[in-house]
Amino acid sequence: MKITAAQFSLIEGCLSKQRGNVSLTNLQALNAILYVAEHG
Repeated sequence: MKITAAQFSLIEGCLSKQRGNVSLTNLQALNAILYVAEHG
C-alpha cells in the first residue's frame, strides 16, 4: 500500500510540522510505516 501526494494532502493537517534537518518527508515516512505494516 502506498498513498499518493493527493491523498496525503487530505490528512497532512493531522500531522505535526517537520522541524530541523530531516531527510524524509512526512509522506515518505508514512509510506514506510504502511510498507512495514503490510509486509511485516
